[in-house]
Amino acid sequence: MNQGYIETIQQWRQQMEESLRAADGWLTLVGLFWLHPGTNTIGADPANDIVLPAKFAPDQVASIDFTGDQATLHVLPGVAMTVNGQPATTQPLRSDAEPQPDLIRLGDLSLQIIKRSSGYGVRVRNQRHPDREAFGGRHWFPIQAAYRVQATFTPYDPPQPRQITTVLGDVIEELSPGYVSFTLDGQHYQLEASPTRADELFFVFRDLTAGQTTYPAGRFLKAPRPRDGQTILDFNQAYSPPCAFTPFATCSLPPPQNRLSLPIPAGERV
Repeated sequence: MNQGYIETIQQWRQQMEESLRAADGWLTLVGLFWLHPGTNTIGADPANDIVLPAKFAPDQVASIDFTGDQATLHVLPGVAMTVNGQPATTQPLRSDAEPQPDLIRLGDLSLQIIKRSSGYGVRVRNQRHPDREAFGGRHWFPIQAAYRVQATFTPYDPPQPRQITTVLGDVIEELSPGYVSFTLDGQHYQLEASPTRADELFFVFRDLTAGQTTYPAGRFLKAPRPRDGQTILDFNQAYSPPCAFTPFATCSLPPPQNRLSLPIPAGERV
């Protein structure tokens, strides 16, 4: 196996480790609260609608008024809260459905509006979350050249709608750009792609290692955008979804057509 390839995979895995441990990584999540119409109070008091960690915030800090799909922040006097680095008092908030979502900060805490099929919610992060310090690291199978395979991409024209279930039990409809066909262990398989950035393909899949040596719900995999109908599926870069590390993620589950009837002991393991 080419040493340069091994080093590339090792560097990618290190980046995946760093991103998980980052100040805005999945290990910092401490809450997900769904907004209801009207006033949603924020603070460390458990009676609030959005409850902040007790040692990191006063009992009452702010509120979010929510009507339709519009969220407006109201900061209480004397609270040093910022939005996008600027002192905040009263202002509308953009969700992660927008190109530039707003980020609220209060000391080590940050809050952001997310939009999902079940509605709008507020994710709360704590840079000093104990999980961030205690995390023992990702675990990986040995790098194996056999699990780097060439695949043929067949586009849908137009992209085809499909229903996807999330870990929350929500059913969402998305447009798949197409599917890849490949051979592994002498057998032919297909994976249908999820919508993603223009320069890559993205797959949510499950194989027979799930619940044994890999995350039970399945794993994620990215591949380069095809050239002349061809791309590379490198299962050495298969990785666990965010919901493997936090209960506050909203991961998609593999569709039935992406449940492979073979074990793939490559990439991230439990």
